[in-house]
Amino acid sequence: MDVMNFYTDPAVIRSSVEKVKNAARDFRNQHQRVPVIMEVCGSHTMAFARSGIKTALKDDVNLIAGPGCPVCVTDQKAIDAMIGLAGKQDTILCTFGDMMRVPGSRRSLVDARTEGKDVRVVYSPVDSVTIAERNPEKEVVFLGIGFETTIPLLAMAVRKAERLNLKNYSVWMTTKLVEPVLRTLLDSGEAEVDGFLLPGHVSVVSGEKSYRFLTAEYGLPGVITGFEPVQLLSGTYKLVRMLREGKHAVVNDYRSVVGQSGNQIAQSLMTTYFTFSDEEWRGMGAIPASGLVLKEAYAAFDAKRRFNVTVPPQRKTACRCGEIIKGRIAPEDCALFGKGCTPVNPVGPCMVSTEGTCAAHYQYMREE
Repeated sequence: MDVMNFYTDPAVIRSSVEKVKNAARDFRNQHQRVPVIMEVCGSHTMAFARSGIKTALKDDVNLIAGPGCPVCVTDQKAIDAMIGLAGKQDTILCTFGDMMRVPGSRRSLVDARTEGKDVRVVYSPVDSVTIAERNPEKEVVFLGIGFETTIPLLAMAVRKAERLNLKNYSVWMTTKLVEPVLRTLLDSGEAEVDGFLLPGHVSVVSGEKSYRFLTAEYGLPGVITGFEPVQLLSGTYKLVRMLREGKHAVVNDYRSVVGQSGNQIAQSLMTTYFTFSDEEWRGMGAIPASGLVLKEAYAAFDAKRRFNVTVPPQRKTACRCGEIIKGRIAPEDCALFGKGCTPVNPVGPCMVSTEGTCAAHYQYMREE
C-alpha cells in the first residue's frame, strides 16, 4: 500500500479508533473520568474535526483546542495598528489571506481595502519584499504573524530586503512562541489537561528537545505528531497509553520530519535577526518573552520603530475566543457561536481562521 494511502485508509482508521477507545476506557476505569488532551496546534484541531476523529472519540477522549492558531491569538490591537498603517498615504500593507477578515476593534483589513486602501494578500513574506522592490515610491509593510514555523520566513524576507538595500520595506512583528504560552497556561492552572499533542510543523523547527520542560517541570507527557488521520490517531493512542501506564515522556511520533534538535538553519536565522520580546495574546494579555522583535541592527526594517500609529480603544464584544484558545470552554459555550458569529460574519478570529476552533466546529461538528 502506498504510504499516503495508508495514512488515510478507512480500515486502518477504524482499527486505530478502536485502539484509542480501548486505551481510553482502561484510563477511565482507573481514574473514573475520560483523559483530557490538548491539541496545541490549530492545524491539528481542524484535522481532527475534518476527519471525523473528534466526533468518533467524543465519549472516550476529551480533545480540547490550544493556543496554536496564529490568527486566533493575534491581538486586536495589531489589527487596529495595521488598519491605521493602511490609511497612511503611499503605503502598501501586505499580509496572509487569513488575516484579512479578522475583526479589529471596529473594522477588518478587508474593510480597509474596500475603502480603497492598498492592502494585499501574499503567500510568503518574501513576496512582500518583491512588492517593495517594484514600488520604490511606496512604503511596504508586512504584518508578521505566526509561530516558529513562519518566523524563519520573516527572517529570510528581512535578509532579502537587506541585500537589496531596500529603504521602503518593514515588518510589523507580532509573532508567537509555543513554549512560553504553554508555560503560562500550566502556571495559571487554567489548562486542566493530562497531556499534549504537540505541533508537527513547529517541531520541525524547534525539535523534540524543546518540549522536555513538560516532563521535567510539569510531569506531563506529550506526543509530536503529524496531520493525517492515522498519524493523529497514532499520536493520540501513544499519549493515552502513557497516561494509562502513568508514564510521562515526550514521544516523537513524527520522526520522518522532526529531529532531536530541530532545523539548525532555521534556528540560526531566527537568532541572527530577532530577539525575545513581551507579546500580547488575544484574550490572554501580555506574556513575557513570548514573541520576537527585530534586533537593533535591523531596526530599519522594524515597522513599529518607523511608524507612529495610534490605536483606538478596544471595543468589547461577547466573543469568547480568549477562553476557547485556553481550552476553558468549547465553541458551543459561546453565546455568539452559530448565531451572531458565523464564517460569513465572524465576530472573533477563531471563526475566521482556517485553523480556528470555532470554524472547525461550525464546518464539521455542528448539530443542525
